[in-house]
Amino acid sequence: MAQHTPPVRRICPACDGFATVAVTLGGRDPRGHLRTITAHCPACQGTGAVPARRVREGAGA
Repeated sequence: MAQHTPPVRRICPACDGFATVAVTLGGRDPRGHLRTITAHCPACQGTGAVPARRVREGAGA
């Protein structure tokens, strides 16, 4: 039987697929844990892939 290949996901050009990162704020809290915040890519909203509507819009240009 033939194997079907899944469609290739369009990786976000703004973050290269690394859509969510942990950024160190510096220092530690009183319990000794490293203080971090989570930052998401604003272009893909943290998914790592370009939405399908943006792919279709850019295809005709």
